[in-house]
Amino acid sequence: MQRVTTAAVPRIPVLTRLGVDSRLMFMVLAIAAIWIAFHLLTGGIFLTARNLWNLSVQTASVGVMVSGMVLIIVMRNIDLSIGSVLGFTGMAMAVINTNFFPQNTWWGAALTLLLGLVLGGVVGAVQGTWIARLGVPSFIVTLGGLLIFRGGAWLLTSGQTVAPLSETFQIFGGGLNGSIGGLWSWIVGAVLMAFIVGADLRTYGVRARRGLPNRPLALQVLFTGLSVLLILGFILVMNGYPDPRSGQPRGIPVPVIIMLVVTAIMMWVVRATRFGRYVFAYGGNPEAARLAGINTTRLTILVFTLMGVLAGLAGAIQTARLNAGTNSTGTLAELSVIAAAVIGGSSLSGGSGSIPGAFLGAVLMASLINGMLLLDLPSAWQNVVQGLVLVLAVTLDVYVQKRRTK
Repeated sequence: MQRVTTAAVPRIPVLTRLGVDSRLMFMVLAIAAIWIAFHLLTGGIFLTARNLWNLSVQTASVGVMVSGMVLIIVMRNIDLSIGSVLGFTGMAMAVINTNFFPQNTWWGAALTLLLGLVLGGVVGAVQGTWIARLGVPSFIVTLGGLLIFRGGAWLLTSGQTVAPLSETFQIFGGGLNGSIGGLWSWIVGAVLMAFIVGADLRTYGVRARRGLPNRPLALQVLFTGLSVLLILGFILVMNGYPDPRSGQPRGIPVPVIIMLVVTAIMMWVVRATRFGRYVFAYGGNPEAARLAGINTTRLTILVFTLMGVLAGLAGAIQTARLNAGTNSTGTLAELSVIAAAVIGGSSLSGGSGSIPGAFLGAVLMASLINGMLLLDLPSAWQNVVQGLVLVLAVTLDVYVQKRRTK
């Protein structure tokens, strides 16, 4: 009798069958563990409303840039210059603001920001063109950019610090007037909670009508409820830190709102636009993408231009937060951004990446830096820890890739 053999059916992890991203869950648990550890080590300082408010502001610049880095890594490139571009554009905005728009006018701050974003976009476009049209590896081009724009920040002012900036521009950094207050924070929170509930209901209904797999209803209700509770807790913490002048709740900082808006837009770009699909198609197989008619040269230039704009936006946040343009602004920022992207699931071999995961990676990196500052660790030890985190993140990525190819 002839024996019939069947191919082995691949085992699907339980969490995957339930529609749960195990990597994101691991990230959340890791962040929770880090927070608890630092809270104990700092004698109950870390998990206070004041420190968490400051932590959210400290996360903003990395959180703004990390989504752009995800797209660059997905396309099998790297950008080592973003810290220097952040410092260069930040210094340029400081010079523009102090020399041309010192008055506290909203249009002066807006125009300063716009010019900084344009400058960052031009820098990114030049680097992207060099990579895409001349075929020079992105590692070399952006390594050169790291040196060029760090020197450029110094040359703009001959090494002098530029300060103070206008009070309206300082709003971008979350200064004394850089938050939206308690009432508006509750309004924003209510809108976000309503949006999450509506989006989850719509997605669940669409998948059910089309016969696509869905989470069990009870699990979906649990996930939606946890999301709502997370936002509720976030608003309570932001309102728990009072304004030192009036005693009223400070509310959500403006740079945090900027970060959340950028993250939401980038998630939409990746999931719902042709541009986002092209980026992942190119990262998965560059030659197949070219044969399919994708203009890979233009795509590369656009991605690096977008990265430059986001670095310029982060430069505005950092410079406004410091209330000064300094030569050291953004130093080693590229380390935190790359580590956050890789920790969040972006594979250095290209083709895969996660905006939500990278966002959590940014929170994790900012938490490490914040906790080490509270412990008053020397900067040398802080660099050691960040370097180890980056190495471990890349090692985890290599391990995951080997497991997938088996």
